[in-house]
Amino acid sequence: MIFSETLIEYWPSLLMGLKETGIMMVISMFFCLVIGLPLGLGLFLANPKVKGNHLGLYWLLNFLVTVVRSFPYLLFVIALIPVTRSLLGKAFGPIPSSVPLSIVAVAIFARLVEQVLLDVPEEIYFLSNSLGTSRLQYIWNFLLVEARSGLVLAYTTTTVSMVSYSTVMGVVGGGGIGDFAVRVGYQRYEYGIMYIAIIIMIALVFILQMIGNLIAQKIDKRK
Repeated sequence: MIFSETLIEYWPSLLMGLKETGIMMVISMFFCLVIGLPLGLGLFLANPKVKGNHLGLYWLLNFLVTVVRSFPYLLFVIALIPVTRSLLGKAFGPIPSSVPLSIVAVAIFARLVEQVLLDVPEEIYFLSNSLGTSRLQYIWNFLLVEARSGLVLAYTTTTVSMVSYSTVMGVVGGGGIGDFAVRVGYQRYEYGIMYIAIIIMIALVFILQMIGNLIAQKIDKRK
């Protein structure tokens, strides 16, 4: 069988893998944003480097984020199978696979958010303080505005990382383009199909990174 015929044969499976990857990415990156951003902000505000008054809270959040980020991902996915089953009633498929993916995305993004906010010049705080702003006004109108370009880049970096993480979800029945590449390309010795899947993943990462860079440059108020 020539390569074109093989590609046509497996094309529906390839599209299904892309759809499953898309489902996992959309769910995980949604929770990454709505939970990871406040968590990273909390880490920053409680950080002793910015004279945070909640040292116990900081070390608790820091411990949780560090544990999740340092946990071997495949073992983390397997360990969460009972939790996922209790929450969703099932542990296999792209939606259940989004649970561990979301947790890791939140932890990674929260740490990146903290680092970005730590790089904001102290003069921004002094300026807001001299204007008599409240804590909420400082965060919303000064801190996040100053850091918005870096936050977009941090979110982009997290998204790219999650594309890579999602490729191993086939181990627990999550499917996705990575699972397709392993099942069809590697296990069936269809290496041409495997390389097509790899090229698609590389192209996806490149497009995501380019979009993130363009948005970050456009909203960078320092230019």
